[in-house]
Amino acid sequence: MPDMPSEKTRCELCNAEKKLHHASGYQVCAACRTIIGNVKNHPEIIRKLWPRFQDEPILPEPCRVEKMAVRELPDVVNGKRYRTIDRDQNKWYLSISEIEGSPVEVFASTAFDRNHELQSRISDLTTITRLISLILRHIFLGEPLTLVDKCLKQIQRSSRQRNDLPDMLYGVLSRYNDNPPNDSTTGGIS
Repeated sequence: MPDMPSEKTRCELCNAEKKLHHASGYQVCAACRTIIGNVKNHPEIIRKLWPRFQDEPILPEPCRVEKMAVRELPDVVNGKRYRTIDRDQNKWYLSISEIEGSPVEVFASTAFDRNHELQSRISDLTTITRLISLILRHIFLGEPLTLVDKCLKQIQRSSRQRNDLPDMLYGVLSRYNDNPPNDSTTGGIS
């Protein structure tokens, strides 16, 4: 649509009372129409001029993520085990696997895994630690994250019984998969 002059009123950008033109969805004066055209068609000019007149960057710099080579998780890694006590005085053991000092896996266990009251907490904790481990391997080893091959598989593996939180998460998130798995786990969702 060509920039057509309209009746005299206030420019949407500079608020000047002048004859207006339609430009990129705005009703603007001729000077602002020129600015819009330059921003749209010649952003390099704006980037070049901006630092001469302004102390702040025109736009935040995009985050440059370095492409790292994907490294395999070795069969044997160094690790540290931490013993902690929760608010109910249950002892928990948190094991952190490391590669070159960076965490790549997290495991949690307790001496009370046979306690039925803790079963729900343990499956939730297993889900959390599996997903945190995925993120750590992504950050430190460059392992790609995918919904089906990585996230859903780890959530499904952490479920201890039908309709626990991991099973329900798996059922709901599986709906976002273009190729649903061929098993009967639905997470109690219909």
